[in-house]
Amino acid sequence: MTRTACERFLAGVHVGVLSVGGAEPGRAPLTVPIWYAYHPGGLVTVLTGRSSVKARRIRAAGRFTLCAQQEEPPCRYVSVTGPVVAIEDGVDPDERAALAHRYLPPATAAAYLLATAEQLTADVTVRMRPERWLSADFTAVTEQIAALERAAGLPSPEQPPSGRG
Repeated sequence: MTRTACERFLAGVHVGVLSVGGAEPGRAPLTVPIWYAYHPGGLVTVLTGRSSVKARRIRAAGRFTLCAQQEEPPCRYVSVTGPVVAIEDGVDPDERAALAHRYLPPATAAAYLLATAEQLTADVTVRMRPERWLSADFTAVTEQIAALERAAGLPSPEQPPSGRG
């Protein structure tokens, strides 16, 4: 993907997978799903518990990787790695609300925000500047497979096979 396509994809709604190195040599990296926010040209923002393993590892490493993927065909992913440019104590209520509404339906987001209001003071806001971009887009491969299936007379996924019932 082009850088512009990567940025557009990352700005879409995907659960990210955050990975941060081990705190000590030889320790496995921590890799966890996470909600995130990103706007093209900006910083990746994640919220996490102030004393969570994630926060401790991010502080120690000073950088992390975030991968966002589309699992259904055509499969695509974008991965960004970069330095942490800020760890802010607490969470801005508007930023937290925007994140909840990004991932949840309106009524569920409102209930979630009420039920977890303590996170405004218990969490930290982490901002990362993307430096290294990796991506893959299997759209062309998916289209080639569909063309070959059509040429072979195979049914498409939307069209169930005909037969006797």
